[in-house]
Amino acid sequence: MKVVEMENICISFGENRANQDVCFELEKGEVHALLGENGAGKSTLMNILYGLYKCDSGTIKINGQEVQMDSPRTAIKLGIGMVHQHFMLIPQFTVTKNIFLGMKESGFFFNEEKLNKEVQELNDRFGFNVDPTAYVWQLPVGVQQKVEILKTLIRKAKILILDEPTAVLTPNEVEDLFVSIRKLTKEGYSVILITHKMEEVLKYTDRVTVMREGKVVATKKVSETNLNDLAAMMVGRDVNLSRNLKPQTPGDVLLKLENVKVKDNKGQYIVNGVSLEVRAGEIVGIAGVDGNGQLELGEAIVGLRKIEEGKVEICGQDTTNATPHKILDAGLAHIPDDRHKKGLVLPFTVKENLILGLQRDKQYCKGITLDYRKVEQSAQKLAEEFDVRPRNIELQAGMLSGGNQQKVILAREVSRSPEVLIALLPTRGLDIGAIEFVRSKIVNERNNGKAVLLVSTDLDEILSLSDRIAVIYKGEILDVVSPDTPVEEIGLLMGGVKRKAEEVSQVG
Repeated sequence: MKVVEMENICISFGENRANQDVCFELEKGEVHALLGENGAGKSTLMNILYGLYKCDSGTIKINGQEVQMDSPRTAIKLGIGMVHQHFMLIPQFTVTKNIFLGMKESGFFFNEEKLNKEVQELNDRFGFNVDPTAYVWQLPVGVQQKVEILKTLIRKAKILILDEPTAVLTPNEVEDLFVSIRKLTKEGYSVILITHKMEEVLKYTDRVTVMREGKVVATKKVSETNLNDLAAMMVGRDVNLSRNLKPQTPGDVLLKLENVKVKDNKGQYIVNGVSLEVRAGEIVGIAGVDGNGQLELGEAIVGLRKIEEGKVEICGQDTTNATPHKILDAGLAHIPDDRHKKGLVLPFTVKENLILGLQRDKQYCKGITLDYRKVEQSAQKLAEEFDVRPRNIELQAGMLSGGNQQKVILAREVSRSPEVLIALLPTRGLDIGAIEFVRSKIVNERNNGKAVLLVSTDLDEILSLSDRIAVIYKGEILDVVSPDTPVEEIGLLMGGVKRKAEEVSQVG
């Protein structure tokens, strides 16, 4: 039974045709993936289904009846719920208050005990294991994701739209989420999964519709396709994410960490005496489960977090607790883990974002003012070299897709000709085409004699890009190993188990 039928959907934003004659169907009880690069039109199509956008032309049928989807309120009445990529929760409220916020059922007097029971019933039914009385700020990201789903279920949604639900989840949280999703589909719920992660499509979904440049390329049963086919359909060409590092002899030590200790936001030590060297012409990857101090270590190196003990040297210069500006001058460039909060000023134009940190550089100044002609020339050149789309440098950075935002950051940092590049989760949330592009640029820096420290929670990425791998657990480097080390052994290290010869001992 078809619960959703979208026929010949078209919508344009100015000259940009975001959806062109798109047809999409959802069957009862299935998980249907909507796959495509960032900017392919996936989220736009689902925003139309949820009533956030009104299409220019086309028809929508829900359970066989044609409907006018004019607002989210209409969508909710028709049994459609949408969980957005960026959570819409109030951290200071409990789970139950977040779930019932804005609903008439909660009444004038909020009977939290009664509503807690309703939430718990859904918990028990679908195995969500969410404490209704917990405050959202206390919950890990994976549990917050489930709170968002519970919000849709409490509103009687039978059709769920999940927009990039696994973008910030650990592998274990991803597995846990899809166990719950399967329980939903077994009871007749239908799920649309907006994603660009092909491995998840192949592992967890029933059918897949691939979009590219606002059009549907194909709809297939997952059992009838494979990774290479999906990649080619997504980007229109073959994609190579395999290891492709040319052997070379590393040079001088350009980044040196000596017994570095760093505290987290709660004042507790999260980096506990890390010592590490990165040489010219090599990529050292830091592998570890998210939350083991790798991001805090990266922030300390670039001057965004205080180093409590220890020493950092960049190109022989002591930069311990120096200002970010002085650290940049010492020869460092930085791809931050959060492009929105740390990498870009979203209301600024692409042109302006491309010179952040360089606005005082003589090459861009005319006296005490910016030389906008030179700024524009440089920005246009970088936008072309790094394939930033659309090629409009006057566009606000917040209007770009995630992949193109990351290209702006990469272009700006690499254009500084750094000796050391710190890349923190450089491909998180990107589609396969953007991932391939970003990885190739990082490898280029290594091949050009730069020292690269790569922090990623994607073990495949670490294995593909690294000359050496430092495994971190509870803020300590347990071992530095070759990328040829068996994955199982690296996995054990990531879990705190250090293997020496024939011995296996528990660490930490």
